[in-house]
Amino acid sequence: MRGKITILAIFMMVFSGLSFGQVIQPAKWKVEFSKKEVKVGDKIDIVFKASIDKTWHVYSNDFDPDLGPILITFDFKDNASYERIGDVKPVNAHKHHDEIWGGEVSYFESEGEMRQSIKVKELPLKVAGTFEYQTCSDETGQCVMGDEEFDLKAGKEDAKVVAAASQTPVKKSDDPTKGSLWNIFILAFLGGLAAIFTPCVFPMIPMTVSFFMHSDENKAKAKFKAFFYGFSIILIYTVIGTIVAVTLGANFANFLSTHWIPNVLFFVIFMVFAASFFGMFEITMPSWIVNKSVANEDKGGLMGAFFMAFTLVLVSFSCTGPIVGAILVASAGGEVLMPIIGMLGFSSAFALPFTLFAIFPSWLNNMPKSGGWLNSVKVVLGFIEVALGLKFLSIADQTYHWGILDREVYLAIWIVVFTLLGFYLLGKLKFAHDSDVKFVSVPRLMLSIVTFGFVVYMIPGLFGAPLKALSGYMPPQASLDFDINKIVMNNSGGSTPKETHTAKYSDFLHLPHGLNGYFDYEEGMAAAKAQSKPVFIDFTGHGCVNCREMESNVWSDPQVLKRLQEDYIVIAMYVDDKTRLPKEEWIVSEYDGKKKKTLGKKNADFQISNYNVNAQPYYCLLDSNGNDLTEPRAYDLNVEAFVEFLDRGKQEFNQKKTAQAIK
Repeated sequence: MRGKITILAIFMMVFSGLSFGQVIQPAKWKVEFSKKEVKVGDKIDIVFKASIDKTWHVYSNDFDPDLGPILITFDFKDNASYERIGDVKPVNAHKHHDEIWGGEVSYFESEGEMRQSIKVKELPLKVAGTFEYQTCSDETGQCVMGDEEFDLKAGKEDAKVVAAASQTPVKKSDDPTKGSLWNIFILAFLGGLAAIFTPCVFPMIPMTVSFFMHSDENKAKAKFKAFFYGFSIILIYTVIGTIVAVTLGANFANFLSTHWIPNVLFFVIFMVFAASFFGMFEITMPSWIVNKSVANEDKGGLMGAFFMAFTLVLVSFSCTGPIVGAILVASAGGEVLMPIIGMLGFSSAFALPFTLFAIFPSWLNNMPKSGGWLNSVKVVLGFIEVALGLKFLSIADQTYHWGILDREVYLAIWIVVFTLLGFYLLGKLKFAHDSDVKFVSVPRLMLSIVTFGFVVYMIPGLFGAPLKALSGYMPPQASLDFDINKIVMNNSGGSTPKETHTAKYSDFLHLPHGLNGYFDYEEGMAAAKAQSKPVFIDFTGHGCVNCREMESNVWSDPQVLKRLQEDYIVIAMYVDDKTRLPKEEWIVSEYDGKKKKTLGKKNADFQISNYNVNAQPYYCLLDSNGNDLTEPRAYDLNVEAFVEFLDRGKQEFNQKKTAQAIK
């Protein structure tokens, strides 16, 4: 999910000159024709190229506008020199199922490109217009609205293109997928370690090591063969990942991550793997493939070591197959490199003990003996496969609004799965291949305590607890039918103020958690003077995901909510709202000299002109004359700091009020 501010992000902002008190432009645009020489009858493209700062992304225009994020929109000034063909199309935009918005969004990272096809009807060719877009950051928790103008000309005399938009050349930023690649490598590495402790793999460690140590070669050659053996294991699995990457590719990865067919298929695959781990059946390679590989082990030398590695991969497939399949499924929905990196991570961990024990055979004396505990590892992995497999069904369910896995249903299944896992660890649940548990060992007891603790943590989520640690895995909070927080808020007659006014724009704009407030600055300030209260300004946006995070995680806290309800006049100023204002309410910006004709642009100009900031969320505390009471705040999920911010503003307001009364 997008949007968590970190210490590293703050450090980077301080030392790079980017602060919460600056106007930032994370996307720089270049607009040009696809051909320099044009003639009447040509079909060419208008190319909009963006260079996007690291950790920022620009939303495209090919997803449901009702989800929330602001789509990029274009306004062309049509004339007789050209005719538009179709709409503006994105080129290779990323697609991602966003947990907070509850659907698939499309966006650009690092670089972006949009194209509008046109037919040249007469020369000189003149194309002009404007476009608006939203840029958001994963690191700083900010969203920024941007708008650009373009004015292109081409013809017989002058084939050069002149653009009013920024002419900064598009440059390749640092790869934004590096973090996710490291994540898949680490997770796959852990999966490789888990695979070692399965009954198909663990007993093979001493058998394999003896293959190298009992040969007629000297120890140096044996150790070199052991290194090559480990390298062969890594090579075989990495080749598998490469095949997945090459045959599927990035475009197919987008299909895998969002369409219902592959997600339902992946869900079924995970359930089949789980059933295999529970002992319902064995997933094995055809015997003729295994036999052929074993026969080649006798060739000796490096070739023999390679086929020894290949045999290990084949015979251990009944235990490693579900783990490998899970890694490939998880990684195939991302960048092209992910399956390769995933298999590299898995195989590195998988090959590690075989290589080390072959080099240091004396370590074998300290290995635990094989036994029933190996099957227990498989069963535990089976429970985890069931829990994680639900995620794929949930993605399809949310994207297509089936209503099968609402938040409470999803949570109920997870609670049951992990409760059964806890009982299994205590020996109260037994599968076909399990040994009798005569007593509970300390490690099993510790794991069962952790498991039951996790179950207890999840239970309040059935009644509306946010379960922030699981926000990336759960369906959105809005899908919860029984939300006790909402019920209490709707039925509370205590601290919630009664509706005493109909605010301007309140027919389509609303404040969260039942708060009453205003959406027009002048109207809100008038109310503040009448009630002698300080003002809480909320610069926000419909497509601002971090604004929603602040509202759900900070505003919802009883301490914060009480102060906003009782101590302040709340004014929410949406900077991305497209409502067209009456002509008499248009303004000409002192900041850029442009005419602002919509509610969003007027509010955005107010923020930039008064605070030199264009990112949201952004919170300001004012007195009834519009003077700042304290330093504004941006995205920060620290509830105590936000409470202190509100208290400080109220205290400053009361001091000013007292001073004025004395005068």
